[in-house]
Amino acid sequence: MKKIVFWVATHLIAGAVGFALGIYLLPILTAPDAPTVSEVEAITGQAQYSGEFERDLEGSDFLHWGEGTVSVSRQHVALMGRIAPGPDYRLYLAPEFVETEAEFERLKSQSVQIGDVKVFENFVVSVPENVDPAEFTTVVVWCEAFGEFITAARYR
Repeated sequence: MKKIVFWVATHLIAGAVGFALGIYLLPILTAPDAPTVSEVEAITGQAQYSGEFERDLEGSDFLHWGEGTVSVSRQHVALMGRIAPGPDYRLYLAPEFVETEAEFERLKSQSVQIGDVKVFENFVVSVPENVDPAEFTTVVVWCEAFGEFITAARYR
């Protein structure tokens, strides 16, 4: 009986670890090619605003973080830097700076989702025509699937 319980327990643990690794690694394995440095620089040269993703935000941890310079123009939001890999990332513009999950959830209804983030280094996301970044102050990366705060940067 002990062998059966041990066998079931070890297989359940191995299955859980495999599932967790799959959730973490699948977005990395299926990510499209990131834009080149020159592609991001061409967009950042036209930016009206910029801000910094910093690793040490209150709501960031070893699995949820960002670092680098975020540039915002009427047409694009671009990052020259990196964010922690993960699934179902969305880029939002928020009306005020947030640095925790609770703070963003409070403002999410006042924020606007501008697009998906599918790469984890040097991304470019187009701003929809009906969105004016001048009406917001902060860029937020949010994991929609798990309701997790990843990072944020005040750009204005």
